[in-house]
Amino acid sequence: MVTNTSGKKKTAVARATVRDGVGRVRINAVPIELIEPEIVRLKMMEPFRVCGDEVRDDVDVDVAVEGGGTSGQADATRTAIARGLVEHTGDAELRDAFMEFDRSLLVNDVRQPEPKKWGGPGARARYQKSYR
Repeated sequence: MVTNTSGKKKTAVARATVRDGVGRVRINAVPIELIEPEIVRLKMMEPFRVCGDEVRDDVDVDVAVEGGGTSGQADATRTAIARGLVEHTGDAELRDAFMEFDRSLLVNDVRQPEPKKWGGPGARARYQKSYR
């Protein structure tokens, strides 16, 4: 059985494929153990820490992630992996465990940067007035 899911954060989009296997996890065809920096790797591994090794050893996960920066890609990847595991196993208890741990494991973060407007250097900041 093959399950396809996706996750988003800012402009990063991750597409995960979960299939029966031996516990291989690859991000953009690179084993997850080789992902640097370490904080990003730990963020991507969170779904496996919640569900435990018995679920991880039964599936292979391939993730293609693009767009955004390293942090956005890490959050998108963890959402895609968690959704894939829940859908692949069909386990309601696993879904509840993910929701209790962190809701963003299963729900995309839809926040986007506010667009810049005229009259200032950014979205809300205005150019300074002269007081002479």
